[in-house]
Amino acid sequence: MAQSSQQSVVSVDRVIDAPPGAIFAIVADATRHPEIDGSGQLVKAKEGAAQHLSLGSTFGMSMKMGVPYTVTNTVIEFEQDRRIAWQTVLAGPLGRFLGGRIWRYELEPVDGGTKVTESWDLSRDKQAFFLKNPKVGQHTAASMSKTLDRLAEITAS
Repeated sequence: MAQSSQQSVVSVDRVIDAPPGAIFAIVADATRHPEIDGSGQLVKAKEGAAQHLSLGSTFGMSMKMGVPYTVTNTVIEFEQDRRIAWQTVLAGPLGRFLGGRIWRYELEPVDGGTKVTESWDLSRDKQAFFLKNPKVGQHTAASMSKTLDRLAEITAS
């Protein structure tokens, strides 16, 4: 598993022994995100979350990091079986001030399966200054590695 960190993007990748379509079907299903979440913060998708996300889809997620909270996500990049990204903000009026990070999955067919890259992009996050702390990036990378492990367990052929 590879891991990299830039100024405002943290990413991890690994090859998963499954075709891109099988992996994409899970990451493009908001109701399955808690199942693969390596951070332990995703509780459940809010009612009405799409099982087949597409460009412009929005979905809510119940979260818990010490205290419960809700985020709203909007799909901002979408290429079937290749790439999906959503931007996350705190639900409600505080969303204007809190959030903006982008979660992205990129899938590339390779020998042995699919190279899956998950990234956490802070380039548009309103708290980027605070979140660029190296320890936050290391913790996030470790959680994303666990997510890719779970994704591999679910989809491995």
